[in-house]
Amino acid sequence: MTVTKEWQAQLEQLLAELEELIEIKPCTLFVVGCSTSEVIGKKIGTAGAREVAEALFGPLEEFARRKSVYLAFQGCEHINRALTMGRETAEKFQLEEVAVIPVASAGGSMSAYAYEQFHDPVVVEHVRAHAGIDIGQTLIGMHLKEVAVPVRTSIKFIGDAIVTTATTRPKLIGGRRAFYGN
Repeated sequence: MTVTKEWQAQLEQLLAELEELIEIKPCTLFVVGCSTSEVIGKKIGTAGAREVAEALFGPLEEFARRKSVYLAFQGCEHINRALTMGRETAEKFQLEEVAVIPVASAGGSMSAYAYEQFHDPVVVEHVRAHAGIDIGQTLIGMHLKEVAVPVRTSIKFIGDAIVTTATTRPKLIGGRRAFYGN
C-alpha cells in the first residue's frame, strides 16, 4: 500500500467512526482544516504537498455526499484562515465572498486543491460550522459554532499530523430553572 493510500484509509476510518459517534445532520456545514506539511512529517506551512491534498479530498468528498453535508476547507493564516467552498454552499448559508484565490504558498495545498475541484469555487472569510476535522493542528475552532465538543476516535494521526474532530451543540442558557429537553 502506498503512503497516500494509507492516509486515505486512516481518514476513511476516522470519518466512519465519526458517523457512528455523533449525529451528522444533512444540510449542515462541515469545516476541514488540513496541513499537508504536517501529514508528511514537516512543520505546518513549510512543505505543502498537492498529492496529499488530492489523496485526502476524495474521502472527504465521499463523506459529504453520503451525509449530505457541505464542505468548507480552511486556508492558512496567510489568507486569514478564509474558507474555500462551492458557490452553492456560500449562497445557502448567506456567506459573503472575499477576493482571494488560495494557492499552496498562501492558502495551503488543501484549500488550493479544493478550489480547483469545486465547480464554482468561492472563498469566504468566516463560517459557523456544525462539525469539523482538523488535520495537523490548523485551529479550526474559530470556524465552529460557539459550543464545540471534541469527539474522540481511534485515529489520532493521519500520517504524522495530529487529528482532532469536533461537533457542536446549542448553548445551555437560563440557569437552574431552565429545562433543556433531550
